[in-house]
Amino acid sequence: MVKMAKSVTFSTSSSTSNLSSHPSFTSLASFNSLPASPLNQPFSQSMMEEALEAAETIIKKWDPNSQSYTKIISLFRHSRKEAKEFIRCVRDLRRAMHFLVSRDSKSDKLVLAQNLMQIGMSMLEKEFFQILSSNRDHLDPESASGQSTVSSNSEFEVFMEYDDDDDDEELKKAGESISQVEKASALVMSDLRVIAETMISCGYGKECIKSYKLIRKSIVDEGLHLLGIEKFKTSQFHKMDWGVLELMIKNWIKAAKIGVTTLFKGEKLLCDHVFSASLTIGQSCFNQIAKEAGLNLFMLPELVASKEKKQHHHERIFKLMDLYAAISDLWPDIELIFNFDSLASVKTLVLSTLKKLKDSIHTCLKEFETTTHKDSSKELTPEGGIYKLTRTTMSFISSLSEYSRVLSEILTEHPLKTNNRLLESYFTAPILEDEHVNNHACSVHLAWLLLVFLCKLDTKAESYNDVSLSYIFLVNNLHFVVDTVRSTHLKNLLGDDWLTKHEAKLRSYATKYEIAAWTNVFVSLPAKTSTKLSPEEATTCFKRFHTAFAGAYLKQSSCVIVDVKLRDELKVSIARKLVPKYREFYEKYLPMLRQDRSIEMLVTFKPDNLETYLSDLFHGTPILSGSSHSASSSLSSPSCFSIRWVKH
Repeated sequence: MVKMAKSVTFSTSSSTSNLSSHPSFTSLASFNSLPASPLNQPFSQSMMEEALEAAETIIKKWDPNSQSYTKIISLFRHSRKEAKEFIRCVRDLRRAMHFLVSRDSKSDKLVLAQNLMQIGMSMLEKEFFQILSSNRDHLDPESASGQSTVSSNSEFEVFMEYDDDDDDEELKKAGESISQVEKASALVMSDLRVIAETMISCGYGKECIKSYKLIRKSIVDEGLHLLGIEKFKTSQFHKMDWGVLELMIKNWIKAAKIGVTTLFKGEKLLCDHVFSASLTIGQSCFNQIAKEAGLNLFMLPELVASKEKKQHHHERIFKLMDLYAAISDLWPDIELIFNFDSLASVKTLVLSTLKKLKDSIHTCLKEFETTTHKDSSKELTPEGGIYKLTRTTMSFISSLSEYSRVLSEILTEHPLKTNNRLLESYFTAPILEDEHVNNHACSVHLAWLLLVFLCKLDTKAESYNDVSLSYIFLVNNLHFVVDTVRSTHLKNLLGDDWLTKHEAKLRSYATKYEIAAWTNVFVSLPAKTSTKLSPEEATTCFKRFHTAFAGAYLKQSSCVIVDVKLRDELKVSIARKLVPKYREFYEKYLPMLRQDRSIEMLVTFKPDNLETYLSDLFHGTPILSGSSHSASSSLSSPSCFSIRWVKH
């Protein structure tokens, strides 16, 4: 607290210089720079004497050493009317001292004025501390951040506008629509500001600042603690399991948003409001309150970025992008809140963290591409189904597409270093409707990753010994890729042209499968059904068809087409090419062979049954087995196979 001076003496020759070094005169420029008001009008001898008389009566009332001391805990709580009178007296006393210094620096009245000033400052310092400590709820960061506008007028002028003791009247400036909590907050902020403005103008800013920093720093530190932001050693951090870090990152993102937009923003607004009389003092206060806390808040993402820059686990890219997006979104607020030189270290840490996160994310993308290139697993599905790598790759790439904004920011700085002609011939980035969204870099990079993967699929398909099974594998896996693109945000990034090209490629694979798997069956029948065959030639054709169809059916029954629609389309396509042609041949030449007693064994497949057999294909269950028994008779024949379900 301010200590009262027992006596003040002035020399004749240097009275002005001696007084100018005293606390009450150190902010004369600040006092003179207060906004124009009746308080700044010329001061006369009579006004000076009236000010001293009023000050002696009112200020001594609150002097603990005075007989007239009023034993009230808080002046502002006791009576706002008396609080206003007290503030007015201190202001007038300040001007009276100024007047005395300029007219008669040896006056006893100047000594009296100085003693009264120290009593007044001691009282205001006490009030300032009490208001701060007893109104933590009304000065919480959320309430403070709600006071987004600060009057350009002196708070003293606003404070002195209302002469009655009605708090509601005093709160009219806050507006009728705001809540009672906000009104109470506005009132407390107004009291703090007028006290700070008065103490600073009278040269007692240091005492005011000390109380403010002590209380408000503890509130900010406590706020971070409640948000789960804790300090920990770097060595301790690097030993943490990634699963633990994932949870910490998730919690940090939520905490950081509250910390920046409510805690620090509210504290900055409160500090700017209370110390609006001095920008330098306000900055100094906020620096000492928020600097350490700000560095502590952004310690976690910096450590994560540094750790992942060395380890390169591509599956961790999503948490890194979550961190990057969260900090990027907060950057405008960070830049405004920590906007002066003494807090530059906080912004430097944030920018450094963003840079490290960018590098780590880009490295994860390169690591994923390299992993895809080098994949050497041989565990292909025997029935040509969807490869495990296809599912994991498309899950990864489609998830990447949800971070297109983040990726575009990063990849713009890291363009692809690859065969541009190859990529340009393969992919043209779509023109997006939203001109403000530039996802070109992201679109190109994701298209490249898909191309790398599709090339790997081509290589994997070569591992099958049967060509038709290779094409079944390509059909299934390319369909899965296309379907994933169509049903996710990848569609917007890759565009309709990409889908059209790969749907055409999918149809091409299906056609090549039919050729590889069923050509022997198609050509087993006469090319021109109008040509008249002899009974022997017809018999040979039946045998050839039976053998070809049975062989193809046996082989293809173990294949699988995962997508129901695609499976039906492929079966219909095969049936349209085969059934009508066989039906025509069957109806034309079977009557010719009726006299042959072995015809029942020979012609096992009837046209009506072919579609049934074909409809059972592509479920991944073998349905043909070698047998010496005919489906229609018990006669044995080495050339015959029985077609039947193998029940499981």
